[in-house]
Amino acid sequence: MIRPFLLTLAIASLSGCAGLGTLKQASKPNDLYLLTPKSTFSSSLPRIRKQIVVEEPTATAAVNTDQIAIQPTPLQVQYLPRARWVDRAPLIVQSLLVESYENSNKVAAVGKSTVGLRADYLVVPDLREFQGIVIAQDGNSRTIQIEVRLNIKIIDEFEDQIIASSSFEEKVVSASEKTPDLVRAFDLALGRTMRDAVEWSVRKINTHAANNPRPSIN
Repeated sequence: MIRPFLLTLAIASLSGCAGLGTLKQASKPNDLYLLTPKSTFSSSLPRIRKQIVVEEPTATAAVNTDQIAIQPTPLQVQYLPRARWVDRAPLIVQSLLVESYENSNKVAAVGKSTVGLRADYLVVPDLREFQGIVIAQDGNSRTIQIEVRLNIKIIDEFEDQIIASSSFEEKVVSASEKTPDLVRAFDLALGRTMRDAVEWSVRKINTHAANNPRPSIN
């Protein structure tokens, strides 16, 4: 069910004598998959009257793609066949983080770095892990664990300095190695990671803003 990362290179190296069957297979459309923002948060989360901008997460080349990554071994990356995210993984995470902040109803305003919003604070994510890991194999059956890890830095735009940094990680074992089950596990792992990241960052910004009072950017 898993396509090696270098498969496309192997196909490209052929001498142009691909048969009709290969062309028909290549023409099959990909299934596109969405992930969802987080919508439930702690009732004790403080409200901050600050504007936040979420930058596009940095990521390795293996993750910075619309392909769904699976690691059969620690030193190998493969991708699911005929399945894609609707966008590159970092852009998906950026959009979902923005929506998650909005859903918390605890932030005065939040947006992406591309919309030109003047920020009180920058949220700078680094998408460290966003793939499935084969943790067990029995014959042709594999157990795949989805791992999502975000490092978040918060930057005070007024002082141009990092005020806090932390990592958030979730691991969810997929019900099977079928693509829909893997995507559901991705959604669950990312949702938990975003919830923790949003709650932590809102509390850090609230504390910093209380200790450093100044007018919000309007």
